[in-house]
Amino acid sequence: MNSLSRVLTLTMGTAVLLALAPQARADIKAAEQWVSKEFTPSTLSRAKQLEEMQWFRTTAAELRKAGVSEIKVASEIITTHRYESTTLSKAFTEITGIKVIHDLMPEGDLVEKLQASMESGRSPYAGWISDSDLIGTHYRIGEVIPLSDYMAGTGKRFTNPGLDLKDFIGIRFTTAPDGKVYQLPDQQFANLYWFRLDWFERKDLADRFQKKYGYPLGVPLNWSAYEDIADFFTNDVKELDGQRVYGHMDYGKRDPSLGWRFTDAWLSMAGSADRGIPNGLPVDEWGIRVASDQCTPVGASVERGGATNSPAAVFALTKFVDWLKQFAPPDAQQMNFSDAGPVPAKGNIAQQIFWYTAFTADMTQPGPTVDAKGKPKWRMAPSPHGPYWKDGMQNGYQDVGAWTFLKSTPPNEMAAAWLYAQFVSSKTVSLKKSIVGQTFIRDSDIRHDYFTKNADRYGGLIEFYRSPARVAWTPTGSNVPHYPRMARLWWPNVAAAMEGVRSPQQAMDNLAKEMDDVMASLTEKTMSRCAPKLNPLADPKKYLSNKGAPWAKLGNEKPAGETIPYASLLKAWREGRVR
Repeated sequence: MNSLSRVLTLTMGTAVLLALAPQARADIKAAEQWVSKEFTPSTLSRAKQLEEMQWFRTTAAELRKAGVSEIKVASEIITTHRYESTTLSKAFTEITGIKVIHDLMPEGDLVEKLQASMESGRSPYAGWISDSDLIGTHYRIGEVIPLSDYMAGTGKRFTNPGLDLKDFIGIRFTTAPDGKVYQLPDQQFANLYWFRLDWFERKDLADRFQKKYGYPLGVPLNWSAYEDIADFFTNDVKELDGQRVYGHMDYGKRDPSLGWRFTDAWLSMAGSADRGIPNGLPVDEWGIRVASDQCTPVGASVERGGATNSPAAVFALTKFVDWLKQFAPPDAQQMNFSDAGPVPAKGNIAQQIFWYTAFTADMTQPGPTVDAKGKPKWRMAPSPHGPYWKDGMQNGYQDVGAWTFLKSTPPNEMAAAWLYAQFVSSKTVSLKKSIVGQTFIRDSDIRHDYFTKNADRYGGLIEFYRSPARVAWTPTGSNVPHYPRMARLWWPNVAAAMEGVRSPQQAMDNLAKEMDDVMASLTEKTMSRCAPKLNPLADPKKYLSNKGAPWAKLGNEKPAGETIPYASLLKAWREGRVR
């Protein structure tokens, strides 16, 4: 008796098995084929995988009987979601009999469409994979279904007994201040420091760096060291392996993706927020202050107690502009996120302070940054901090794309989309998905022998996700009351500074005012809870301080550079320390 037959005998009985309709037998055969050919390796045994697939098949049959034959879902475009759209949607369709159309689109378009759906009460999609950055919006507006309530109520019979929420490493990021889970993590990746280990380990380069700067060439711990290394490779080394090299990479095109650099915690890396994990309190990484209830936003501008135009924030924007112009390839200033992502793989970039680990899969392909054995010449490490940063602050950003469902979705369609969401994040499927996209969501996958044996192929990614660092890097927090409306304010203001139309101070002043204006428009009529109530404008001196955000301007914004050997950092991760 094969494994599937044993499972079916336990759950349905042999007589029922023999009486299955042709469609059901086809679904069973499809499950066996997918488990054997695609969903391997897995943290589950083959028998357990087939048992889980049988649950999906049986539960979907109830929805097919109710008339659900097709659903549409949407996500942004990254390797993981391409795999879901082309492969996993097909598997789900063949196994359950419910067709899935999984649309892909740029993140900016996704956010705009989701916002429009929440405002109109009509959604073209039964399910959305949207960033947990929107948790503050979902919590306040009240248009998103709290999954905690759904799983305990009407969705209980559609919830996989093997879902195992505790296994999801990002579940805390999709949990709102009310303690309820609003989104189910589907993929996640961090922004880390990326560098060419092979170049850093060259004795001739290390000696030259030590002689010029007086400290070792290594992983930079602060922005001063990062700047020195950028200057060194761009203006001293200049050429390696027959090509012009640069000590920094980023992008500066007037484009919505320019805002991601900042909404994804650039200011907090400089040290603009308050202490507090996962996000600063009362002032978060966007510079938004909340009241003592830790829920009601009271302002973004320094004049209202926020930090969006604080000295630390202005410093952060200044460095972004200066580094891009001084140390990156000249054409980087006209690139967007998609253009800039593949550039380090060309082999002429020494380091990148703010690198999305979602690019790991692409960066392990054969090329100038991979050796003859297929091992990366590069490594990843924690991004360095700016001079305003202090222990206890957010370390950096982590993206958590998570399944989100709107109350306006017809119940049966929502249930089918919920099945698909659980399918693509199930233990049967998730390990293989992690191998394809390297956007881990389950602790059990990270600990699997496959990644232990192949850790040296991922440039430090496995060690990072097995360390406490994986929860010290956090998404946008719940201080942001309306992510779609407020995120779009960032990139035009950053672009104005990048293009020299405004100074960094003027750009951040304008951004802070625009953020305050949006928050002033968000009232109890548009938000079901914790609507903003802005502080009155006051002299910035009332709030600028050396005890909390907004932090007063430092006399010296470039302290001595500090570095750490990569081997020491790796040892810390393996011993369970962040650094």
